[in-house]
Amino acid sequence: MEQSDAFYDWIDLERLARSGQPLRGVQPIERLQRVWAEAPQLDAQGHPGVAWQVRAQWREASSPVAAALRLLGGAAATRQLWLHLRVQGAVPLVCQRCLEPFWQPLEVDRWFRFVADEAAAWAEDERCEEDLLVANGPRFDLRSLIEDELLLAAPLAPMHERCPRPLPLSAGDRLGLADAESNV
Repeated sequence: MEQSDAFYDWIDLERLARSGQPLRGVQPIERLQRVWAEAPQLDAQGHPGVAWQVRAQWREASSPVAAALRLLGGAAATRQLWLHLRVQGAVPLVCQRCLEPFWQPLEVDRWFRFVADEAAAWAEDERCEEDLLVANGPRFDLRSLIEDELLLAAPLAPMHERCPRPLPLSAGDRLGLADAESNV
């Protein structure tokens, strides 16, 4: 499959669907700029990157979707393009308890259905369970989708399971040292 560069920033969805084969790769964490911006002070040296896999396929339109398309004045679509995305890797976040950066493992496993335009997405969004994306031509921005999904999968209040340093317990406690000194 011909791509814009070795990291598969862009993919040809229809070509991928015709191939019937998944496409796999690894995005270096530094190339996922919006994800990397969460904790750029972490050292990415030796980070394995974010592994991803996509598979596109054509499916027959369900009856409710075909009816919704007819209501919008369009012809009933007999086939619809779907994309399955899997992403796995550790992303940089800042612990909300100790305020130290750390690597948070994340996994994404989602299906998306493509629609022709934003109007179709708005019209169908309330009546469908799947996630909708707009197909704007043959090239699709895979890197942005990977970034979006990683950001959505990140916890709202990220925290270490166990912070690397003792936490302050009072205003006069410097990093938990007051209790340790009083016990000596």
